[in-house]
Amino acid sequence: MTADEPTSVMDCCSSTDMMKCCPIDNTFKIIGKKFTIHIIRNMAIMGHSRFNQLLDSIEDANPKTLSARLKEMEKAKLITRTVYDEVPIKVEYQLTKKGEDLKGILGQMAAFSMKHYAKEVFKDGKPRKLKQVFKKSMIALN
Repeated sequence: MTADEPTSVMDCCSSTDMMKCCPIDNTFKIIGKKFTIHIIRNMAIMGHSRFNQLLDSIEDANPKTLSARLKEMEKAKLITRTVYDEVPIKVEYQLTKKGEDLKGILGQMAAFSMKHYAKEVFKDGKPRKLKQVFKKSMIALN
């Protein structure tokens, strides 16, 4: 490493005097907890809005962790929770505008894996683009 090379991400930023932390690290703190990205994915892609839909569709999810994540996401204003006055009680979760803004990240993550890790993603191991795999509505993720 030379004296001119940055030693941290903050050294790469042109205006670090106005930054408190790395924005990439901050985003990862928000979406990097167990099941958070899966909850966002399932709401955005599959339209899941009910607790049991999410629980059944996220591999290895358990009710305690899923409940904690949903509460954290609601507190962070990534989702809203609506309770309907019915018997039995009905609760639905929806992505907020802030939560919807994470769709692009999902699209980029999917595109990255489909391009660079096709052997792990696809049975035939051949790389693909988003529009080759997902329905038109899904392409908006990218």
